[in-house]
Amino acid sequence: MYVVLLLICHSSFHWHINLQEQSNRILNLKALMQHLQDSKKDKKKPKVSILKAFKTIIWPKRKLVFIGLILIVFSRLSSLVAPLKIQTLLDDVIPNKDYEQLYSLLLIVGLAILVQAVTSFLLTRILSVQAQYLISELRAQVQKKVLSLPIRFFDNTKSGGLVSRIMSDVEGVRNLIGTGLVQLVGGTITAVISMILLIQISPSMTFFVLVPVAVFGVVALNAFKYIRPIFRSRGVINAEVKGRLTETLSGVRVIKAFNAEAQENETFEKGVDKLFQNVKKSLTATAIMSSAATFLLGLATTGIMGIGGYKIMTGELTVGEFLSFTFLLGLMIAPIVQMSNIGSQLTEALAGLDRTEELMNMSAEEDDENRTIELENMEGALVFDNVSFAYEEGKEVLNNISFQVPSGSVTALVGSSGSGKSTIAGLSATFLNPESGKITIDNQDLANVKLSSYRKHLGVVLQDEFLFEGTIRENILFPRPNATEEELQNAVKAAYVSEFTDRFDDGLDTLIGERGVKLSGGQRQRLAIARAILANPKIIILDEATSSLDTESESLIQKSLSELVKDRTTIVIAHRLSTIKQANQILVIEAGSIAERGTHDELIMAKGRYFDLYTYQSKI
Repeated sequence: MYVVLLLICHSSFHWHINLQEQSNRILNLKALMQHLQDSKKDKKKPKVSILKAFKTIIWPKRKLVFIGLILIVFSRLSSLVAPLKIQTLLDDVIPNKDYEQLYSLLLIVGLAILVQAVTSFLLTRILSVQAQYLISELRAQVQKKVLSLPIRFFDNTKSGGLVSRIMSDVEGVRNLIGTGLVQLVGGTITAVISMILLIQISPSMTFFVLVPVAVFGVVALNAFKYIRPIFRSRGVINAEVKGRLTETLSGVRVIKAFNAEAQENETFEKGVDKLFQNVKKSLTATAIMSSAATFLLGLATTGIMGIGGYKIMTGELTVGEFLSFTFLLGLMIAPIVQMSNIGSQLTEALAGLDRTEELMNMSAEEDDENRTIELENMEGALVFDNVSFAYEEGKEVLNNISFQVPSGSVTALVGSSGSGKSTIAGLSATFLNPESGKITIDNQDLANVKLSSYRKHLGVVLQDEFLFEGTIRENILFPRPNATEEELQNAVKAAYVSEFTDRFDDGLDTLIGERGVKLSGGQRQRLAIARAILANPKIIILDEATSSLDTESESLIQKSLSELVKDRTTIVIAHRLSTIKQANQILVIEAGSIAERGTHDELIMAKGRYFDLYTYQSKI
């Protein structure tokens, strides 16, 4: 009996450790939510209740869950067979040397063990696999939702936090559809049946055991209340440390260039030590819980040994009944301990669903009920009418900007850094929405146009162009994966990508590394322009498209761009004014307003701001 209760204590200890690890994982995922709570304390967040989770997740899978409940009932009932048959073995079979009954008893116990094994396999195969399938579905839905959110959301949210929310938050669902909820029901059934059988054997011994178990439950609940804030802060610390580590690894070239390894090491060490201090607190609390469990359940063990021994000596209890009581006691206490663990699993599931629902409830770009216009045969005439924009309230970046970009024309934006050129490009690409004023495309208010119908005619080459890890071919084909080889080769030649791919052993199938790290700046830019050419857009936005090019590459790109912009509406942002001499109009942007406008020759003759910028660059 003592061995059995020691095993119970041992399982209790592992429950605490597992509880710590699971709580750590739960609250580590809360890092992003905690940040949002700090910044928006006045806003209440949606909470996913058990009832709501039941309606949205469990009920649609009710057939599988019902099968799981039946299996768990059979499993738990079969687990009661061995303890009950021990009494028969010791009190009837052995004293009477009844071999026939012994064989029957062994057959029954063997069949019960077989039922347990089969039901355990089926539970994993049916529920756990289904839960993983549901997780994969939810991940796909959340990722789809995230990509539908406006650019501003991504500007204010760390990518690492989003990855965690897409990949980790939905994992708790396995505890609703998987074994967690089913084990909670099964554990309750086992505990209730075991308690009834224990009372039948010895009411006094059962009552004696329930007292320390109840005390342990109170201790565990209070200890968990103490530990939860520790784990919550650990999630924040983990996010800080991991975020800094990610930045360090991404910026390793800058760190080495400035010989800053020592200060980065010191910063990381401080974060790691802060995390260690947090872990030390939780380990101390866990140790107290484990010691309390060992003491209280050990006390129960001692009492049962004394009371049981006395009752056997007085004839009130047989040896078989005593052993049967011991095993049934183990079956009753184990689910009680497990229920707290399962409760943390359900908490994990609901916490993850809270964060998932928060994302799913966000308004997508296309959710705007005003966006009803579907563009089909777009000409590409773009008009800004008294447009103003501010990233922060009260700090306008653009002030009542008005200009026209006729269909098929080239408009160049020049000016000092921070004047608002890239903001105009972002508004033209619908990455941003104006605070006031109106932007029209072919006389249609862009605020009322379905974004997908506009962006399918849009091509963008950014100043810091993003390339995906993979081959040159895959990156060029990104906007049109089903493009023909001829179309691909035309784009490659037009952007002069073949000027450097012909020197590679694998040509277009050369791997370029993360963000195209194996290519030079000029090569990456030409690859990005080839991608835009293949997309065959009606509107092109070139944001410093030649900024990373050497003189030779710039010359090649200028040739390709002259072909690219033919019959296409083009907005060009360029610091190198020599590249925009042929633009139909040049807008000089200063402090969020249009300071000058006209052709290159007109602005040179005006001898204003553009003349100063151009003559300064010419001297350089």
